Formats: sequence, C-alpha cells, structure tokens
Amino acid sequence: MPRYEPVDPGQSFPKLEESVLERWRERDVFHESIRRREAEGAEPYVFYEGPPTANGRPGSHHVLARIFKDVFPRYRTMRGYLVPRKGGWDCHGLPVELEIERELGLNNKHEIEAYGVEKFNARCRESVLRYIDEFDKLTERIGFWLDTDNAYFTLDNDYIESVWWSLKTVWEQGRLYEGHKVVPYCPRCGTALSSHEVAQGYRDVVDPSVYVRFPIEPGVSLLGWTTTPWTLLSNAALAVNPDVTYVRARVGDEILIMAEPLVERVLGDVPIEARFKGSELEGTKYDPPFHYVTDFGPLSHTVLAGDFVTTDDGTGVVHTALAFGEDDFALGEQHGMTLQNPVKLDGTFDERMGPFAGKFVKDADPEIVEALGDRLFRHVPYEHAYPHCWRCGTPLLYYAKASWYVRTTAVRDQMLAENEKINWYPEHIKHGRFGEWLRGNVDWALSRERYWGTPLPVWRCDDGHEHAIGSRAELQELAGAVPDDLHKPFIDDVTFVCRECGGEMARVPEVIDAWWDSGSMPFAQWHAPHENEDVFERRFPADYICEGIDQTRGWFYSLLAVNTLLFGRSPYETVLCLGLILDPSGQKMSKSRGNVVDPWDVIDAHGADAFRWYYFTSKQPWDGYRFSLETVGESVRQFMLTLWNTYGFYVLYANAGDVEPAEGEVTELDRWVLSRLAATTEVAIERLDDYDTTSAGRAIAAFVDDLSNWYVRRSRRRFWDGEPAAFWVLRECLVTVSKLLAPLTPFIADAMYENLDASEPSVHLCDYPAPGERDVELEWQMEVVRDTIELGRAARAHAKVKVRQPLGEAIVVAADRERAAIERFEELVLDELNVKSLRFVSEADELGRWQLKPNYRTLGPRFGKRMPLAADAVAALDAQRAAATLREGGVVGVTVDGEEYQLGADDVQMALEPLEGYRVERAGTHAIALNVDLNPELRREGLAREAVHAIQAARKSAGLNVEDRIALTVGGDDELLDAIRAHEPYVSGETLATSVTYDGAGDATHIEGLELRIAVERA
Repeated sequence: MPRYEPVDPGQSFPKLEESVLERWRERDVFHESIRRREAEGAEPYVFYEGPPTANGRPGSHHVLARIFKDVFPRYRTMRGYLVPRKGGWDCHGLPVELEIERELGLNNKHEIEAYGVEKFNARCRESVLRYIDEFDKLTERIGFWLDTDNAYFTLDNDYIESVWWSLKTVWEQGRLYEGHKVVPYCPRCGTALSSHEVAQGYRDVVDPSVYVRFPIEPGVSLLGWTTTPWTLLSNAALAVNPDVTYVRARVGDEILIMAEPLVERVLGDVPIEARFKGSELEGTKYDPPFHYVTDFGPLSHTVLAGDFVTTDDGTGVVHTALAFGEDDFALGEQHGMTLQNPVKLDGTFDERMGPFAGKFVKDADPEIVEALGDRLFRHVPYEHAYPHCWRCGTPLLYYAKASWYVRTTAVRDQMLAENEKINWYPEHIKHGRFGEWLRGNVDWALSRERYWGTPLPVWRCDDGHEHAIGSRAELQELAGAVPDDLHKPFIDDVTFVCRECGGEMARVPEVIDAWWDSGSMPFAQWHAPHENEDVFERRFPADYICEGIDQTRGWFYSLLAVNTLLFGRSPYETVLCLGLILDPSGQKMSKSRGNVVDPWDVIDAHGADAFRWYYFTSKQPWDGYRFSLETVGESVRQFMLTLWNTYGFYVLYANAGDVEPAEGEVTELDRWVLSRLAATTEVAIERLDDYDTTSAGRAIAAFVDDLSNWYVRRSRRRFWDGEPAAFWVLRECLVTVSKLLAPLTPFIADAMYENLDASEPSVHLCDYPAPGERDVELEWQMEVVRDTIELGRAARAHAKVKVRQPLGEAIVVAADRERAAIERFEELVLDELNVKSLRFVSEADELGRWQLKPNYRTLGPRFGKRMPLAADAVAALDAQRAAATLREGGVVGVTVDGEEYQLGADDVQMALEPLEGYRVERAGTHAIALNVDLNPELRREGLAREAVHAIQAARKSAGLNVEDRIALTVGGDDELLDAIRAHEPYVSGETLATSVTYDGAGDATHIEGLELRIAVERA
C-alpha cells in the first residue's frame, strides 16, 4: 500500500475543493477551530461582518469582500486568537422597496398605499430572505467561514428594539430633533436622503445654464445666472456679495449690473459706466421673470446681501428660490421672508404654476427657458456633477420640508479624533476621503417617509408633546400591548395617553434611514443592552472590518457616527477598503453592459482557491481589479500548478521508493531551502500582521518557485536514490507551505496537509508556522550563484547554444565575497551551466575589448558642424583606458579643432567586444563569458545528452513509471550512435537502462537533423 495517496497530475481543483468541503463538514472544522481557542481561554480577535442585502443574487464583488473578510480571521485563529464570526443580513431600506415596486408594477407611494402597506411590507420581508440560500451556498463554497446559523437580521424585533434604545439614548442627549430644512429629496421615492447617501449618487449631466435679466428700471437690469431654470418660477430674491465690486456695463442699448471679476468672461470687452460695492445694491427692487408666486413677504423681489455669493462662476448675482437650496432657505429665514413651495412631493408643479402645473420640474426646463422670452440674455449647456438618488437614479431636488435629524455635528470633533486612532488600509483614506467627509459633516437626515424600515420610535400628541420609546417593555407599560411585528402598519396602531396633557399619543409616521440599522450592529446583533451586554462588551470594538471603498460614506461612517454618539469611541480599530471590479477594458461591471462575470463560472472553471489567490496577490485590493475568467486562470497556471506538481513529485518518488523521510546529514542546498523557508515565514507573518495579503502571497509564491525550480530540480538525483534526508526536507517545506497558505488558499492547503501530515483533522486546526533558523549569508551566496547562472543561460540563449550542449569554459567577473560564494558552489555552477571549467576575473574589461562611439544626441548640440572632428577625436582615444575612467565616473579629454573638451559617460557609447569564440552577458556589476566554440568531444557529449532527453520522452510515451528499469534499443545515424556508445554509462544511468543494443529498431525521432530510432521495454 502506498505511503501517500497518489497525486493526480491532471487534478481538477474544483473537484478537489468539493472533497475538502465535505471533509470540513464531517469534522466540523470551523466550529472546532473556535471551540479549541475557547477551551484555551485565547485572547479574542473581533471581526464584524458588514451585512449584505440578500434581495439579489451574489456576484463576483461579493466574493472579493467575503474572502478578505475570511483571510485575516483564519490567520488570526492560526496565530492563537479566538475569532468568532457572526453573520448578518441587512434587511431594510429603499432598495428592498424598489425591488418590490418593480415586481408589483407600482410607480409611487400612492399606489403602494392603495395596494396596502401590510401586504407590501410582507412582500419586502420575503424579498430580503429570497437569496439567503444562494449567499450561504457561495459563502461555503469560497471557504468563507462564517456563523450563518446564528446570524443577525436587522428586521428582527430584537434588533429593532436595540436600535430603538440607541435612538432614545440620542434623544435624551438632545441630539434627535425634527427640523424644517432644505433636504436632498427624491421625488420618485418620496423621501429625503442623508448626506452620505447623496454622496453615492452623483452623475455628470448637462443642464441648461441661463443668464436672465431682472429689470430695475427701463433699460437697466440685474443679470442673474442659474443652472436650474425650473426654480425661476418661484424666484423670491436676488443675492449679491456686499464686499465684491459690481459694475454697470453697457451692452448695446441696455445697462447690465453684475460682478466686475466676471464681466469679461460673460460680456466680453464692454464699456463700464460705474463701479460700486455690492452693499450699495441691497434693498433694490426688481421685476421677477414670472409672477405665479409673489407673496414672499415685504422683501419679495429685493436684492439681499449673501456671503455665500462668489465670483467663481455665473454673474455674482444669485437667483434664490427659498424652498430649493440651503443658502436660499437660510437667506429667507435670516430676513423673515415667507416660504413658498410650489412643488409637490412627487416633484411636479402645483396648480399655482399656470401652464407648468403638473409637470415634473426637471422636465419643464426647456419650456421655461423658452417662456423667458426677452428676459433671457443667454442660454448655454452646462456640464456638471448633479446628485441623483443612489437607488432609483432620479435627479434629487433640494427641497424645504420637515425631517428628523441626528445632531452628528455635535460629535464631529470627537469623530475626527477617533479617526486618528483607526488603522486605514490604504492609509491615505484617513485624512483623505474619510477625513474630508468627517470635516464636512452635517447633521444626519434620519427619517424616511417610507414603509419598510425600523419605525422611528417617537410618539406625539396633538399638543406637540413628544415621547421617545427605548424598549418593548416601556411601550407595553404605556400602551398595554405591543404588536408581534414592530414594523408598519402594526406599530402605527399603538397609542397611549400623554402624561403631560392627557391627550392621545400616536407614533410619528416616518421610518429611519437603514444606514442607522447597519451602524447599530455592534450592539444590536446581540440585542444589547436588553440582554447579552457582557458579550457585547467583550466584542467591542472590532479589531477588523472590511468592505468596498464606497462604504467610507456608508457603513464605515454610520458605524463611527452611531457608536461615537452612544459610546464616545470608534467601534473598529482597523478597516480595509476594497476597490472596484472592472472588466478587462477598464469598464465597471454591470448587468446593463453585459460584462458581469458570474462567480460560479469562475469557481466551476478554476476553483475557489484560484479566485482567492487572484484577488489576494494580483495587486493591492484597494487599487481595484481588471477581472475576467482568464485572469483567474493565470492564478492556476502561474502558482497553483507549480505547487501541485512539486507536491506530486514528492508523493510520486516517496511512494516509488517507499521512503521514510528522516532527518539526517543535510546538504548545503538543504540548509539553503530551509533558511529560505524561515525567511518566507518571517515575511508572511510580518505582512499578514499588517493586513497585506499581496506581499505575503507573493513571498510564498516566490518560495514555491525556488522550491520547485531550484531545490527539487537540483536534488532530483537524491530523490531517485531515495535519500531520506532529501525527502524529510522537501516534506518539511511542503507541510510548512500548506500552513502558510491555509488562510489564503484553504482548500489546496488542506488537501496537501491531509495527505502529507494529518496529525490534526485539518491544517486549519494547526498553529501558524513559527520562523526557523536562518543562514542569511548562505541565502545571499545562493542568490549570487543563481544570478551568475542566469547570466550564463542568457549568454547561451543569445548564442543559440542549447543547455544540454556542454561547453569548455565560463569566465566569471567576481571578486572577494562574490567569488567566494561562487567557488563554494562551483560544482553546482558547472553543472547548471554545463561547462567543464570556471575561471575568474576581477573586471568585465578582461572579458573582451571596449569599443567607443560618440553619443551624437549629447555631442551634436555642443559641436554642431564640427561633429565629424569630435567623432574622430573619440575614435582616437585609448578605448580600454578611457572606458575604465568613464565607468568609474571620471571624464576624458579630447581635442577638437585645437580646443580641449571634457567628455563624460553620457557623451560616449561603450560596447564590450567579447574575446574571440566567447559570448558575454552583463547585468549591473555582474558579467560572464561563455566559450561557445565546440570541439568534437564536446559535440559528442551534447548529442548524448540530447539522446537521453529523447529516450526519456519515449519512456513517458510508453507509460512507464519513473522507477521502471528498461531494455533500450537504439539505431539511426552513426554520429548519434557513436555519441551514445562514447557515453553509454551516462545514458544508461539517466534512463535506467539495464542494457543497450544498437540493432536499429524503434520509433524515429530527429536530433539536429540526425535520425535516432528508439525502442524501450520494461526490463
């Protein structure tokens, strides 16, 4: 019976992973990894799962997020930490409602209410749970270990109750309030949005930019400017900057008044009749362009001072409509103007707007521009970024209305201070994208006039008394009963007596922004503080969270804001931001473009490990990815197959010789590879501690390449001979690599470990490797040797001489420490370069003779017409002495037309002409020359080596095992047969031939145009 399970060289990695998954299920490896650390009393490492919404199928971007959520908890578990991983689901909010509206064919809130809020919310509840099974299936398949059996759901009553507690706490702090402000409002969804939602929906659009006359007397007008012509229907006042200089500019027969710095840009070169400060315009009355709404109070259609007016664009005369814009609203409040809002909640003009009544405001722009008539001075397209609803894509309106707010500005400085303590990856997010967002923080617009969400727990009576509820018990004490479902419409039926006036208290109708739900997860996932408060305290704050970079203004912000308000600190210490996934041409992936890659296609083709390896090592994760099925395939070809073939090599030879690996007398090559393994382990730990999978993975890949293409290749004879120490070293390397890789590629790592070691039920129950002893000098020496060999191979390639062809001599430029390194491994160098002898020189000059040519690019401008004379002067130099001087940074002198000039290394092109019969290759300070002249004996040996290569191919074609002895028969051209006879012991030894006959039978192949016939038979 073989010592190890045979390794299939054509292994399907997807099938392999399925078998590993089955073993994990049978042995309950994930939960066992947690149970063991709990039993040890291990220090916790806290991870928070940012909850996805399961009302759509998971995509490749979900794989990206989930594997980065998996890798560091796996790693920290192997490093001795207790890492519970509670799953969660985001269940509320507009995306869910919009999905159901589409399914039901509903177009607005009126139709939802006609359909029935109870039925609508029931459909929403079904929707958010619709694809949980698909998420769970993908989660397991990609190796993301997550406790989904005990996941939290933001729709659960327990979760909602914890959110209520948070809102009551903020209420008691005086930081939850209802205010009348201009808010970003989506007329399609019928609700206000918070500033962090607005930030996610900007699109580049082209709007009409209009310059409008506002007459103050015949022939004299103020020239205003706006990019929202629809707001001109309710123009209330004009604003000017009191400290800016304004002018009366003559344009033909009329006078236009505007800010002086903008005159040339808008009007060109026109006569200026007067200059004055903007303050002199205050109180000036003008005639508005439309008269549908005129009652804004005593200051209707008056010029007012506004410090928000700039001269960056426009005219310096700002049109204001009080209900549409923060500056407009604030200006009206400051001057006691009467608010008029002629736009309904669905975004259409009301009946006061004459011919425009019933039209959607943005759609009315072209007709309004036309209706301006002679008031229109100029109309040009204006491209700018305009906010749209991040969920439905409708252009937002800045709209004056009542809304509930959380006073996050009260903790702005505290959030900024907490941000300083957070470890951001990438680091520039701290003071860049996130820090700038915090510095510009405004109060959180919390309420939503929608249906499927956590109800705002504020009750109000007709006299305006308000009461915030923080628990079901509190509500039951006041109302006597609490519905089984805390959502609308059931919670809206709960009333109680006002303690202040005896009137009836009813809940305000709004639900809350679902981002508050998400930001509450650190405590709400445990139903704290109503229960499990001790668990929450042990699991707060998180050591690590991870999401897409767009969550800087989403989940990352909501977590920080909610928990700073409640607990005075950040709920996370380290956050990793993930970039976008693009297609190979750099386009963002979307269903509409048809460039989305189904994650199951990738997994079925290449496996989850390849998926993971690509995301972990192709680049830093925040840089984004150009992603395709083929790019993941490269992960298999470039790394996984190399690892798998090395592992397969070990198993094949260990089984063939039934070798028991044993520590014994190790060679220098053994010591080198073990030192390299220790160095790789050091790097992997250092980089994974710093949340850097890219560098850690690349370091492991580099070691696997060294292991395969250097250690194993250089040690093949020892494995053929069944040397136990060689097997022990290779097995030690492979088992350690399986542990190093376990957090990154958990499937292949476990498959290798199970076959090679299996002292634990899984590699994921092992500790992460500790670095062994290093021999840094040996590592350096081997690097010097390998660099020398690479140069020698390059010289062969350029000379078109095959590696199997022996050469007579290699001359190496090396001195002192480097020469000692090469001499230590001289036999290795001779064998790798396939040369008979090594000779050392101290300078590259000894490998040939230098030739000098003038650099016309630098010398041409200096010498002009005398350049031929300069070229002659360079040619007359002692090339060897001049080259030595220039290479050391010196200068050489030349005489041109009787004048002395100094030339530097940039002025002269130096080329080393190799010695006759030699090929030279240089890189930096290293150089090597190969004697490529062949004598008859070298050619015969080369032909013998080529014959061995052909015979090995014949063995493989015959289906022989590596250990099988053969009877070899050859025939063909005499020159080839003479070469085989001359080197028969070598040929026999390499091919395991017990006999060689030359009777000419067998299949024909050709070597350098000569025929060789080969027949092999198991001896």
